Amino acid sequence: MSDLTAKARIRDAAMQLFGEVGYERATTRAIAERAGVTSGLIRHHYGSKEKLIAACDERIIELIRQLEAQAETGIGVLSPLESIGPYRQYLTRALFEGRAAAVFDHMAATTQNWFTLADQARPDPTDVPARARATLHTAFALAVGMLGPHVSRGLETDITTPEGEHLLLQTLLDLYSHSLISPQQARQYRAELDAGYERRTQVKGRRRA
Repeated sequence: MSDLTAKARIRDAAMQLFGEVGYERATTRAIAERAGVTSGLIRHHYGSKEKLIAACDERIIELIRQLEAQAETGIGVLSPLESIGPYRQYLTRALFEGRAAAVFDHMAATTQNWFTLADQARPDPTDVPARARATLHTAFALAVGMLGPHVSRGLETDITTPEGEHLLLQTLLDLYSHSLISPQQARQYRAELDAGYERRTQVKGRRRA
């Protein structure tokens, strides 16, 4: 086993264990046993468990960057679940535990750039920050993987299979390309939302006084 292969095996073993039992319960010793190396080699390559999980996040980001490049060039078949699939349990567990911040932030930053570009051609300028929209969009996107069993049940097909992923992506394309409400309805709801917020803040202000 080469030194480089050992480092990758440690990372992959860590991702498996972090996904199965969580960061706190996954010991360095257990990771070493899963990878077929010594605990000392883990310390040599990563220094600490915190740095090891950072490397796990970087592996996910690397795969996401590949998908982003694929989407921009239009080369090949875009298959997010196939690319992320082996690490889906890790990512789901990490997000549930409040970790994988680097992954979330990378996705949100990329999405923010997309919104900023799209806003330039938008006929109805918005005062909702692109960062706020990107943050929620990222949360929605990641929720599909975290709620995979429920999504599969609702779609009546396993989204980790080619057929299930195809239906999932078809559905997402349809959702993104058709508005649920009209611009007129959105303006009406926004006016009601703002009016309700104004009333609540006035009441709170009087209570403080």
